[in-house]
Amino acid sequence: MGIRDIIEGKRQWRAHTARVRALPQDYQIVYKEIQKYLFKVGPVDLPDGRLLSGIVDFFEEGAAAGKGVLELIGDDVAAFCDDLIKDSPTYADIYQKSLGGKSGTAEK
Repeated sequence: MGIRDIIEGKRQWRAHTARVRALPQDYQIVYKEIQKYLFKVGPVDLPDGRLLSGIVDFFEEGAAAGKGVLELIGDDVAAFCDDLIKDSPTYADIYQKSLGGKSGTAEK
């Protein structure tokens, strides 16, 4: 990764955060919780930015339609996030595979 890639990445991230700040306050709060959750869970493709920007797109459309954020995602933010990444490998999945475990599912 060269210096130009780093600068471009920063520019894109600043534009992304500006879009988040333009959302209504309740949307911003929920977005930050989603972001925190996804950063902890660690879907492998999170750094490419499509998931987070897709959430902002979804939120912008909901806000423009006059809907509350919980009308869009439901009351359980974690369940919403889990549903978004259910088919995406996470760093936890990779780690578990490296230990010889099953891929991402706990046995019950």
